[in-house]
Amino acid sequence: MALDPKRPQKEIKYEEMRIYSDEELRNYTEEELKNFKIKHDIPDLDELEKGPWPSFVADAKREALHRRKLAPDRMLIERDVVEDMLGQLQLSFDEGETHWKHGGIVGVFGYGGGVIGRYSDVPEKYPSIAHFHTIRVNQTGGKFYDTNFLKSLCDLWEYRGSGLLNMHGSTGDIIFLGTFTEQLEPIFFELTHELDQDLGGSGSNLRTPSECMGKSRCEWACIDTMDMSYELTNYYQDELHRPAFPYKFKFKFDGCPNGCVASIARADMSFIGTWRDDIRVDQEAVKAYIGGEIIPNGGAHKGRDWGKFDIQKEVIELCPTQCMWMEGGKLQIDNKECTRCMHCLSVMPRALRPGTDTGVSILCGAKAPILEGAQMSTLIVPFMKAEPPYDNIKEFIEKVWEWWMEEGKNRERLGELIQRYSLQKFLEVIGLPPAPQMVKAPRSNPYIFWKEEDVPGGWTRDIKEYRARHKR
Repeated sequence: MALDPKRPQKEIKYEEMRIYSDEELRNYTEEELKNFKIKHDIPDLDELEKGPWPSFVADAKREALHRRKLAPDRMLIERDVVEDMLGQLQLSFDEGETHWKHGGIVGVFGYGGGVIGRYSDVPEKYPSIAHFHTIRVNQTGGKFYDTNFLKSLCDLWEYRGSGLLNMHGSTGDIIFLGTFTEQLEPIFFELTHELDQDLGGSGSNLRTPSECMGKSRCEWACIDTMDMSYELTNYYQDELHRPAFPYKFKFKFDGCPNGCVASIARADMSFIGTWRDDIRVDQEAVKAYIGGEIIPNGGAHKGRDWGKFDIQKEVIELCPTQCMWMEGGKLQIDNKECTRCMHCLSVMPRALRPGTDTGVSILCGAKAPILEGAQMSTLIVPFMKAEPPYDNIKEFIEKVWEWWMEEGKNRERLGELIQRYSLQKFLEVIGLPPAPQMVKAPRSNPYIFWKEEDVPGGWTRDIKEYRARHKR
């Protein structure tokens, strides 16, 4: 499908935006890098460069050498920012404690989020990182970029920041690591006016929604993740940029149960594309897989000889609900027992396809181990249609937020609030009936506490009338 923007977009041309020449960008040789020593002694960090894996230390040293060889007027913060950052990290290793002060109030005019304040508590030793603020930049939909944008972004950060960035943080944002307070407003202006890019979320607010590429490239996508994320990002701009929540809140969108964004483990509210009709089966393609004419798993595992494909062993016996079997040379599926795990579809993509009645499952409560330990999302809405402008989904979101903002403690994520109050209370508040799919661990607790209004006749019943219906 075409990736047509919903509003006119500025065309970014690097040759018009660029700050540095090619010579400035390639201002050192590999031999110089090999012999380069930063101004601080960092034995523990040097150890991190060893081994087969890429090291952030090696990348930081490249940047430190690059900055050392730039002309003084080609950087707007201190030249030694990367070297001082590495020196302070070594000090933290030596002393077993961080030397970053806690946060601090810093930002850009009109926004409560987007900038994470960071200051060194030993600025006399490392003056170049007395300030080392982090800026979150809203990533593009589906993380599609072109080189004009990326080069322009890197030039801006080289000029006004440390040159260190990562793509992407746990939320999804582009993370600019380290600049001084005086540069925040100019960076914000250039991002929004020149690069047509907004800040991301930080603090106790809605964090930047993140999604897989969805229908733009993926054959499995059951929902248009990019459209849904775009709509909710724009609709909830106040919640994104003006913190008013008890703590952070994350949306993530997976186009199908394969979960490339891992929303079930990383979002307070996970949206996972699904279907509620039958899996589509091409019986001729099933036979071709069995006969070895089509390579299973889309050829992903063809690097070694795994032997002949065995549908019984590799698909049917691995089905978590045992809802599949072969009969008369055809693959049969008891669809009412299917949990949409996607294993069979991933093994035989040319034989099995998602159904056509598609929508979204909504899960709530995943989080990293801050207060109560890590936890996965709980399924709340097994199926809901997901069609623009997503008013049904917005209504659900706002019911959840209203309760969380009323009852949530400071720094208490939604999942922790549900734990504290119980899933039963959460379902009452949002007006959903309990469903078997919501049970995370069946039989772990044998007790069900009924309310009087849920029991026919209430707590007081005529025992004679009851025994008349239940004779021994």
